[in-house]
Amino acid sequence: MSNPKISGGSPHRLGAHFDGVGVNFAVFSAHASKIELCLFSPDGKRETARIALPERTGPVWHGHLTGLPVGTLYGYRAHGAYAPEHGHRFNPNKLLLDPYTREIHGDWVNNSATLGYDETSSAADLSFDTRDSAAFVPKSVVSDPALFEGLKKGSHTKTDKDLIVEAHPKGATMTNPNVPEGIRGTYEGLASDAMIKHLSSLGTKAIELMPVHSFVDDKFLVERGLTNYWGYNSIGFFAVEPRYFGPDGLKGFRAMVDRFHDAGIEVILDVVYNHTAEGDQRGPTLSFRGLDNASYYRLTAGQPRYYVNDTGCGNTLNVSHPFVLRMVLDSLRFWVECMGIDGFRFDLATTLGREDHGFEPNGGFFDALRQDPVLADVRLIAEPWDIGPGGYQLGGFPHEFSEWNDSYRDTVRRYWRGDAHSAQELGARLLGSADKFDRTGRRADASINFIASHDGFTLADTTRYNKRHNEANTENNRDGHGSNYSDNGGVEGETDDETIRAVRTRRQRNMLATLFLSQGTPMLLAGDEFANSQAGNNNAYCQDNNIGWLNWDKADTDLQDFVAALSKFRQDHINLRQSWFLHGASRPQDGKPDVVWTDFEGEQLEWRDPGLANFCLTLRGNADTPNYEPDGAVIFIAFNRNAAEGKIILPAAPAGQCWVRAIDTDQSKQGNYCELEANNAIVSGQSVVVFVLKPREKSN
Repeated sequence: MSNPKISGGSPHRLGAHFDGVGVNFAVFSAHASKIELCLFSPDGKRETARIALPERTGPVWHGHLTGLPVGTLYGYRAHGAYAPEHGHRFNPNKLLLDPYTREIHGDWVNNSATLGYDETSSAADLSFDTRDSAAFVPKSVVSDPALFEGLKKGSHTKTDKDLIVEAHPKGATMTNPNVPEGIRGTYEGLASDAMIKHLSSLGTKAIELMPVHSFVDDKFLVERGLTNYWGYNSIGFFAVEPRYFGPDGLKGFRAMVDRFHDAGIEVILDVVYNHTAEGDQRGPTLSFRGLDNASYYRLTAGQPRYYVNDTGCGNTLNVSHPFVLRMVLDSLRFWVECMGIDGFRFDLATTLGREDHGFEPNGGFFDALRQDPVLADVRLIAEPWDIGPGGYQLGGFPHEFSEWNDSYRDTVRRYWRGDAHSAQELGARLLGSADKFDRTGRRADASINFIASHDGFTLADTTRYNKRHNEANTENNRDGHGSNYSDNGGVEGETDDETIRAVRTRRQRNMLATLFLSQGTPMLLAGDEFANSQAGNNNAYCQDNNIGWLNWDKADTDLQDFVAALSKFRQDHINLRQSWFLHGASRPQDGKPDVVWTDFEGEQLEWRDPGLANFCLTLRGNADTPNYEPDGAVIFIAFNRNAAEGKIILPAAPAGQCWVRAIDTDQSKQGNYCELEANNAIVSGQSVVVFVLKPREKSN
């Protein structure tokens, strides 16, 4: 624009918004002395205008440009004090991304010009760099409002207690031969006919996508020839990451969400509001740091040159600041109202609940989130830890949240590995971890149960490797979990020994059965249903290749069928999906306890035995279940960790009823099992067997 017509505009809606005659720009900065709007040519290579925003209302700088069209590329330059020792890092030589931009044009380039300081100076980050960074950073885009209209309503299906599958938006489809080649690795590919058919066959009710907010590849990874594959390095909280775009670009993301909804599958986003891609004081100036470092980040008390690092990623977003909190809430509402998202998994959620004195479940972020009329209706999941003081908060979040239960993961792995005292711990995990969650009216579905997630060994690798093998990450195998609670069966890695292979596959079936038979909400890592391996890499965050991608060509289809059978069994039996915690109380309808623990002889279980390996539990509907809730069939589950088979005694079946074997992990394929003639049965070694009480079929 040669002669842009600018007016004061409005401060009320942050970001750049086209209104039919022009664009209103509004950006927050409490400490800047001037904010300049920079306009760029359509290719983003040439700055065509630099205009100071004419108005400031409180901490919001704003202006309106008449005649500016949608698709305009822009960025900001912020003027103010460059005083790192006081927490301020303004540098107008650095082009800044609009925190509210809904689209990003161009790529981030790893160049030292994006640093606010001169890295060659002995003064380090206290120095000041005068190079223009515009050539090395993408541009913000004035979006067409029509891109975010026409959302299908009624998308929130609220499928708590039902199966969640965690998936990477690219890696889930890159090698899937049933997905059209042109859309593999894209949002469209993720919701292709083949993927929806596969997910539906597993009984999937929600897909949890690893980060799709626009993110940056870390400098140290780029220098090693790697990328940030997982995406936990956000820079744009409103922008869809373009590296997964297919032929339809942003529209492809919206189409993906609609297709999942049409298939009855929720879409949950893994969101990273705890830190940004700008890192610590040595990191680049890309957006927040340059706009208002002292407001956007938590700085070290008494030494504001440095950043609080409760996240382990160099900085911590200051969500206790009202405008930063507003940005996070605006972002969440955008994804719900404009993109159709059903819920969120909050990465390092303890950080979001930190106040000056530490973690606070009734802190400002949680209070604001829970009272929001838009967000009150969506699914909220917390990763209940960070690396700061008192960071492990499993069970400590408000009742509106479910929580990733890593204690469940570790216990299941330890039990099937044969660790002492693990059977006692497993007893608590099977019943929804009441010791962690049964308080303040929380329900059993608060526990997100999982055996594996993106972070750590896959299920198959838990049975193939005793040690991590992360050499490809170029960190001398020092990164990743040290405690995997894994067991390779006698040989590290792949083997042709059929005996060992059989042991490994059975253990996978055992752990999967444990997952689907537990109270709470099951979560499956995509690929675990067909024994996907990452070759022992338990931290594949930088492996955008066959290590990180699902290996469909090696899929164990028998295991996949087994998972489908487990999932259907869980769906068919409400007593595996109870809302209330089971404590063995007497049921008013029949006087029987809602859960009973016994040994294989049908006697009371001796919990004090440190070597306890085998046990049984009988499940009935909760004693406190309201009358209007249906009462499901009685279920009897036997866990046999010993190598030898065992004879079990089941409760006496009432007249006209009998026990029927329904699931048996000794068998790779599940079929129609016969009625038991007596109240006893044989359970193979290293197996889980499930019996259901049913009316006895009349003989012909």
